[in-house]
Amino acid sequence: MSRILTMSRAGREALDWEMERRPEIFCLGEDVFKFGGIFGTMDGFGAKYGPERVISTPISETGFIGMAAGAAMAGMHPVVDLAYIDFIGVCYNVLLNCASKTHYMSGGAVKVPMTLLIGTGGGYNNAAQHSQCLHATVAHIPGAKVVYPSNAYDAKGMLHTALRDENFVIFLTHKGTAGVGWMGTPIKTTLAEVPEEPY
Repeated sequence: MSRILTMSRAGREALDWEMERRPEIFCLGEDVFKFGGIFGTMDGFGAKYGPERVISTPISETGFIGMAAGAAMAGMHPVVDLAYIDFIGVCYNVLLNCASKTHYMSGGAVKVPMTLLIGTGGGYNNAAQHSQCLHATVAHIPGAKVVYPSNAYDAKGMLHTALRDENFVIFLTHKGTAGVGWMGTPIKTTLAEVPEEPY
């Protein structure tokens, strides 16, 4: 039976599948517990997994991304929802000098299994601090793996892969391709047939 999903629903499915099977995965970010995150990737997770695995944070990107990097080094796998790439500047030191390099600086002794979900892109009149296209910035962080799917099929597969990686992965989504209601009608080419099983 074929299923056509949006990118946000495909990503949610991958994250849910991995969280059901791996207790070390937890989610954090602004508005993730009740709201499910700005792009719905964690929709319903607060009720399903509880406040110990789905943590809504204060508006302090430096704090919660720093906490996530430390948790990853201690053996957890945080999935961080940094809704807007515009705020990456305030936590750039953690990303550039801790999350992305610790594995290499420790000679492979310390792994940083952390997945950072980021919305990027403009074109929808959401002010200068919520509409920038800074994806090229993260593409140049040494040691970070960066993925940027363009359709729902790729989004699910890439998120499964990111969640199974032993080190830092930045998972970008252009806001216009996510397929969330507040953004209007999704771009048709981003919708795709998505298998239920992981891949």
